[in-house]
Amino acid sequence: MSIDRFQYLLVMAACLAVTLPLEFVFSARVYRRPRRLLLVLVPVAIVFVALDALAIIRDTWWFNARYVTGWQLPFAVPMEELVFFAVIPLCALLTYESVRRILGRARRA
Repeated sequence: MSIDRFQYLLVMAACLAVTLPLEFVFSARVYRRPRRLLLVLVPVAIVFVALDALAIIRDTWWFNARYVTGWQLPFAVPMEELVFFAVIPLCALLTYESVRRILGRARRA
């Protein structure tokens, strides 16, 4: 199996690696509230994976097999898409909470 097949997952891992320190450096508190995190991520993932499935079924959306592992969810949705819809909102939440905390500190100063 070529490394190309893992590019999508490697990009997602890089996104997590870049934003993970925000949890500790700025006390973003995203990972420390897992229930709240799941309440945000699960509906987003369900809606967007369903939209992906619909687009794949209608042949308006496709994925280059060279860059995905081949592991698929129902309706030929690549597993990487589920990862994407979990990782990108997670990274956005980490960034948002970090900026919010930084601005909150600046207002108190």
